Amino acid sequence: MKENKVVIVGCGNVGMSYAYSLVNQRNSIDSLYIIDINRTRLKGEVMDLNHTLPYSPSRMSIHAGTYKDCKDARIVTICAGVPQNKGQTRIDLINDNNKILKEIVKNVMDSGFKGIFLLAANPVDAMSYLTWKYSGLPAKQIIGSGTVLDSARLKYIIAKKTKVNSKSVHGYVIGEHGDSEFIPWNSIDIGLQPIDDFLTDDDREKISEKVKNAAYEIINAKGNTSYGIGVCLARITNAILSDEHLVLPVSNYDKENDVFIGMPAVIGKEGIIKRIKLDLNKKDKQKLKRSVNVIKEAIKSVK
Repeated sequence: MKENKVVIVGCGNVGMSYAYSLVNQRNSIDSLYIIDINRTRLKGEVMDLNHTLPYSPSRMSIHAGTYKDCKDARIVTICAGVPQNKGQTRIDLINDNNKILKEIVKNVMDSGFKGIFLLAANPVDAMSYLTWKYSGLPAKQIIGSGTVLDSARLKYIIAKKTKVNSKSVHGYVIGEHGDSEFIPWNSIDIGLQPIDDFLTDDDREKISEKVKNAAYEIINAKGNTSYGIGVCLARITNAILSDEHLVLPVSNYDKENDVFIGMPAVIGKEGIIKRIKLDLNKKDKQKLKRSVNVIKEAIKSVK
């Protein structure tokens, strides 16, 4: 049976929050390899992580790796890239992060890698599309974190407002992981009861803005966002390795529009198993089209 091997590229705030989430959750990972150009920091991070293992719920080996270690990996997660700073949008990062991405994908593919790419680098939808193009792998094997984190923020904020457990709030943020993302409110419910029974129009408007601006608020306060995306990446990883057929709003390939975009999809050991079709109203269809256009323009802007 093939070893469940995961490789993380980048040991910055996001990469290490992801790694820390993995060691703190029960999962089927046999070995975890981390790659970074800063080998000194990498050594320290791997040592620190290894010292959690006596109390971790999972048994895995953790190593400072090289690109050669990607050859037989089930998943390579790309967390390396230029971070989003105060005053920047995710789209602003595209050219700097594309240069980094292109080199990483080449190095990974040169190893003989045939697994699944999981993307966290922003702008994640465009980065997912470019990874697909650079790697030559089937689109189903490219998964971006998409709007999984935005959806977690949505559920948390609604739960706080309505005083229910956030796990009982059902629905997603969809579209670009960025300023054009939106909430299809007619598909949100709490225990099958429509969200309209809980929230006013004003509530929904305020929540939409809170969700969209959450990253900016966190970055302004602490300089980066890492814990939320770390847990989201771990959840996607576990869904792949355990072949869960779990539905999450990851960035996946939309053949009709030729973009990767955050939409619900079934995730399993082969990657994207199928996309979930949403019944959007006219207004939401227009919002989705806007998101598609934003992502396409971002890809066209790559130098």
